[in-house]
Amino acid sequence: MKLIKGALLLSLAVGVSACTDNKVDKTVDRGFDSKHLSQLKAGIWVDPNGCDHWIIDDGVEGYLSQRLDPYGKPVCSNAAPPGVATGPFKSGSAFKDQI
Repeated sequence: MKLIKGALLLSLAVGVSACTDNKVDKTVDRGFDSKHLSQLKAGIWVDPNGCDHWIIDDGVEGYLSQRLDPYGKPVCSNAAPPGVATGPFKSGSAFKDQI
């Protein structure tokens, strides 16, 4: 039993250490029309609870993050009905979304 626990701990340690080696700049779009994400336009998607999330769709990839106030609390602005995305979130990319 000790041998199995030791092997599991060793594999866990190796697995966790492998995660730290892959440092990727997530502020850069590496798709068909690569550019910095600040050049894309964001819209707002409202979740089922009525809170806002920033959304960007550049045709192939999509980006989503929760909209927070300066204190880290969710922003719920009623910008759209729950489950609806609004704004220019599909603009900023020449690559057209096929869906």
